[in-house]
Amino acid sequence: MKKEKEIIKNILITGNAGVGKTTLIQSIISKLNVSAGGFYTAEVRDENGKRWGFKIISLDGQESVLASVEIISHHKVGKYGVDVAAMDRVGVPAVRSALNDSEIIVIDEIGRMELASKQFRNVIAQALDSPKPVLGTVAIKDTNFARKAKERADTKIIKLTRANFSEVATHIERLLKGMGIEP
Repeated sequence: MKKEKEIIKNILITGNAGVGKTTLIQSIISKLNVSAGGFYTAEVRDENGKRWGFKIISLDGQESVLASVEIISHHKVGKYGVDVAAMDRVGVPAVRSALNDSEIIVIDEIGRMELASKQFRNVIAQALDSPKPVLGTVAIKDTNFARKAKERADTKIIKLTRANFSEVATHIERLLKGMGIEP
């Protein structure tokens, strides 16, 4: 429960799968006049268009398969095995680099696949606690970590639907402008 009013510096978008959370993040980042660092995730589909897995892509172009139906792992989300080392190899360094070198930190997404990594949980806590703004996505289904991130007094949670995409984009651009970040 939020106790006292704090200045919002973290914006986390939530919503059902497929509503456009990553697309929205990419659209906003493409308009920014400040340096952004971090990562986003993308679906990987096979030649028949069936979702095969997910990859993680840093804003500086590093990428790796994060989860797939072919990965055998102790960490599973649905039918996907999670490669925790991929998160530690791509996502964690991307956020660390953004903490040091960027004006805004992009984290897409704080979800069960990503949270399988202890290093990731630690660097996300550092990013949320840092003075730098975070623009990210968070799973609609709460894990303990995601719930705590959503409950932070300095964090605005915005629910995205297919119907409110334009309004949410405008709202986030206004919030960023209020933080001194001009889209």
